[in-house]
Amino acid sequence: MKTENLITALVADRGAGMRPLRRALAAALAVGLLVSLAIFLVDLGVRADIAAALATWRFDTKIVLVIVALAASFGLCVALSRPLMPAHPSRRLLPVLGLAAAAVAVELLALPSAAWATRLVGSNAIVCLTTIPVLALAPLVAVLAILRSGAPASPALAGAAAGLLAAASAAALYAFHCFDDSPLFVVTWYALAAVPVVLLGAVIGHRLLRW
Repeated sequence: MKTENLITALVADRGAGMRPLRRALAAALAVGLLVSLAIFLVDLGVRADIAAALATWRFDTKIVLVIVALAASFGLCVALSRPLMPAHPSRRLLPVLGLAAAAVAVELLALPSAAWATRLVGSNAIVCLTTIPVLALAPLVAVLAILRSGAPASPALAGAAAGLLAAASAAALYAFHCFDDSPLFVVTWYALAAVPVVLLGAVIGHRLLRW
């Protein structure tokens, strides 16, 4: 069978199975998150001033940002699980990028320039850089296991998307512990914490998701 015919057959087959794959991916992510949640509650826990934090725009923006990142990366992960590369897959991340840019702009306008560096560095950068990758491990394993039932056109990109999804889910948990709510901190350090998870997902996906 020619490669073109094989891809056409796979597209037809996977097209009928995308909804089950989406549901399976969501279920796997939920299972991975339960493991991460247990680790989170034992080692970190929710910040003590959570009630007061919920009344601030910075904390609320942080939560919205990580939830939008989670939704966008889930859509990207599903799209890249297909045997044909979707057109401009990175466009699925535009909502989170736009929200991040808007939040940073508002923060820069709200603060005097002398306070920018302090808000950017924060007080938990090292904890952020180590905790998010750790919390992302279980979701990453679960998501990659489900993606093996797909036929991604680019196993490395699909693995990277799995890493991004795992990192976003970990960030959603960590956000409830982190005392640094400034968009300057969140956009910078949460993104940097996601990088090793994305790279790990790409490396594993390149090997694990080939067909």
